[in-house]
Amino acid sequence: MSILAAESANPLLPPVGEIIIGLIAFAIVLLVMFKFVAPRFEQVFRARREAIEGGIERAEAMQAEAQAALEQYRAQLAEARSEAAQIRDQARAEGQQILEELRAQAQEESARIVARGEEQLATARQQVVNELRGQIGTLAVQLAGQVVGESLADDARRSGTVDRFLAELDGMAAAGDGAVGARKSTR
Repeated sequence: MSILAAESANPLLPPVGEIIIGLIAFAIVLLVMFKFVAPRFEQVFRARREAIEGGIERAEAMQAEAQAALEQYRAQLAEARSEAAQIRDQARAEGQQILEELRAQAQEESARIVARGEEQLATARQQVVNELRGQIGTLAVQLAGQVVGESLADDARRSGTVDRFLAELDGMAAAGDGAVGARKSTR
């Protein structure tokens, strides 16, 4: 009957001795957990939280730093663009100034060439006039000698005659120019 009496007890309830040993073992495990494991878990969780919060703060700081760098980059870019525009405008102005200087030099050179050409023409005209006067004088002396019937070989006589003849020609040319001018004005 003792087996039956023992069996008559609740089979789901363990013996009291086992419950006490289980409670002591559980208390020891709890004590070890609270004494050693829980602080370590707290320490790990705290470190992890600080790392996450520090990472967030670092990310925010880096984002602010990146934003400041972006603003600085934009300011530098705007400054570089304005400097480029100034350089471009200055280059245009310098190019225009160089063109004006080259035009002025070309005009000066052209004026110099024209003046030199006019001088050469005047010199050539004077030479032609002098040659013609000499030839006209010689021809006039020969003609005068034939008309007069005497030889004008004497240099003094010849030069006087030639000078007189040329003076008369110049007088006629001046009178002719005046008459031509008078004819033009009456028209």
